[in-house]
Amino acid sequence: MQARSKVIITCAVTGSIHTPTMSPYLPVTPDEIVDAAVGAAEAGAAIIHLHARDPQTGKPSPDPRLFMNFLPRIKQQTNAVMNISTGGGLKMSLEERLEAAHAAKPELCSLNMGSMNLGLHHVAVKYSDWKHDWEKPYLEATRGGIVSNTFEQIERVIVDVGQAYGTRFEFECYDVGHLYTLAHFLDRKLLTPPLFVQSIFGLLGGIGPDPEDLLHMRRTADRLFGSDYQWSILAAGRHQMGLCTMGAIMGGNVRVGLEDSLYAGKGQLARSNAEQVAKIRRILGELSLDIATPDEARDMLKLKGGHEVGF
Repeated sequence: MQARSKVIITCAVTGSIHTPTMSPYLPVTPDEIVDAAVGAAEAGAAIIHLHARDPQTGKPSPDPRLFMNFLPRIKQQTNAVMNISTGGGLKMSLEERLEAAHAAKPELCSLNMGSMNLGLHHVAVKYSDWKHDWEKPYLEATRGGIVSNTFEQIERVIVDVGQAYGTRFEFECYDVGHLYTLAHFLDRKLLTPPLFVQSIFGLLGGIGPDPEDLLHMRRTADRLFGSDYQWSILAAGRHQMGLCTMGAIMGGNVRVGLEDSLYAGKGQLARSNAEQVAKIRRILGELSLDIATPDEARDMLKLKGGHEVGF
């Protein structure tokens, strides 16, 4: 991993995992996503990770028109790096998942580094009254579904988005094998360092949230990538702040946001994304760690700059 510099805070403001029933504070409409992103940036997030949702139902949507309803507005109000999802939502085709990236030509996109059994069905049993008819079947479908990210699909994203637009990637690694897949594409020279490696912990079907799991992912990434990567930590639910803090102490960057956890503390729903950003920023400050500005993050990740995007 590269030598310690400032800590990049990423905020994932809405995602495609949590549903409106789970929290009244989950951003759904373009206006809510703009407010969430701007608030997170003002609180200290250098990177804003973005999905879109149907403004009427809150269901994850790949519609690039929805993205274009908030991307330019966020850009007008912040200097933050905008990171567009290519993971999309459950059952979206790769073509659908890439629509927003083709339209936006962003500085940064997420890229999942392997197919997996991403289980959300166990969450559905916690709720009995649903705001929308789609929510329960959407979650329960993960019992029999697979999130597809084949070698062919990954290569297509690298070529059609990365090489076509000068977009770089946040490589989302949910398990150890995903690190080896990333190394495969690096060895083929389809990618150039520095890699932005997001290690993801605590989602059913991926690696667990034990500190030993974090250490194993770190050791493996160090062995595979040496000084050619920037490491970041994402942990689901109640593990968010603890593992992010541990990772930051070990030289990593951090990701928070309502995509990853709906809570600000035990039993306490976060009222905004900014609340989580402010909390991790306070923790990092107490550890005498400096926070990267958006332009410092651009330099650390060798991004092309906000003036070269398509919005």
